[in-house]
Amino acid sequence: MARRRRAVPQAREARPVPGPARVPLPSHGRPQPAAPPTDIADQTSRYEQRRAAILDAAARLFNEKGVRGATLATVAESVGLRTPAISYYYPSKEHLAAACFLKAIAVFDDIFSHAAQAETSATRLALAVTMYFDWLAEVALNRQPPVVAFNDIRALSPPHTEGVFDAYASMFRQVRRLFSGADGPVFERVEQNARAHLLLALLLWVPGWIHRYEPEDYGRVAARVIDILRHGLLRDAAIWEAGLRHDITIAIAAGEERRNAFLHAATFLMNERGYRGASIDQISARLKLTKGAFYHHNTDKQDLIVACFERTFDVIRRAQNAAAVIGGDGGAILCRAVGTLVRFQMSDQGPLLRTSALHSVGQAVRINMVIRMNRLSNRFSAFIVDGIADGSVRPVDPLVAGELVGGMINAVAELPLWAPRAAPDAAPELFARPLLTGILSRDR
Repeated sequence: MARRRRAVPQAREARPVPGPARVPLPSHGRPQPAAPPTDIADQTSRYEQRRAAILDAAARLFNEKGVRGATLATVAESVGLRTPAISYYYPSKEHLAAACFLKAIAVFDDIFSHAAQAETSATRLALAVTMYFDWLAEVALNRQPPVVAFNDIRALSPPHTEGVFDAYASMFRQVRRLFSGADGPVFERVEQNARAHLLLALLLWVPGWIHRYEPEDYGRVAARVIDILRHGLLRDAAIWEAGLRHDITIAIAAGEERRNAFLHAATFLMNERGYRGASIDQISARLKLTKGAFYHHNTDKQDLIVACFERTFDVIRRAQNAAAVIGGDGGAILCRAVGTLVRFQMSDQGPLLRTSALHSVGQAVRINMVIRMNRLSNRFSAFIVDGIADGSVRPVDPLVAGELVGGMINAVAELPLWAPRAAPDAAPELFARPLLTGILSRDR
């Protein structure tokens, strides 16, 4: 019997973004021709269709070039309009970007609000993941338009930030509802927030790797993700404690202290404020240095981003190598590497540069950075394969599991935003352990 396709939620219309009032041009006393009869309903329909086409085109361009890199001119060209005509719908790129983010939030809000109505936490989790992958398949098959990624959401400036961030926070509360209820473990609010942030971050990470699969296989991938989220990666939760018994420190190489301080400051500001918000002046001021100190190490800002990624890659590689050298089974090595990187993210030396910065570099550089990140993700998959072989890791899809581990590490830096009361040294337990032992488990 053919499997019935689950209904995929349609994107709700984003809340209106105010634009300038249309003022009729003066007639200068000349008689004006009578207006031809029009159908108001048809006019409204054409307006909404064109407005939707602009939003879809803008989302594609923002995902490709970033909010900073795309222009109203390129958006207009992609829909066959002149640039001034876009202003009839959206008076500025900021208005257009805000509308794109609100539309994306509406898609996720529909998924999570629908899933939150299920009876049990396990059912709510499975339904949310399944609906999301169903929607991704519809996008891949060109049956639904893509929405803008949230990578560049910090590129917005007031007054647009308030409405978008409020809508995002409301969506986050829908995710948190998935972990409430009397059917399973009762989590404290900080635990709910951490798990909600983890789940949302992992789902937002999926578009970066799901293209490796055929859309017809997205359902199978979703099932594997659900299995990992529900039951974790480790065969036994005790492996988590065993893996963290060795404390690994990522030391700074001698003679690199000043350059590392510069890269650390740049990474922190770009993660917090986005590419545009982290100016050379702000980075220099944070370190109480002159612009000359910046240009002594970097030719331009893109060079700085590449250097920050190189630092991030080096930290991840060194944590992986140190965890492997200590030895043990694959599960213990995985826990050791993960725990080290989570602690680093929350330490004075952290954070690592988030992948959202990729939108700020050229395509050739971006491709190279993605290849480098994939290699490091594959190393996590290798630890998982070893763990499956020696029995310390459950039989899971190692490629999918490796991507989930990488997505979790990438998102740790934002944990204080959603769980501000959590102590930094509690991050491994709050954020990493739920992925390794089950996001619905509380076996401490």
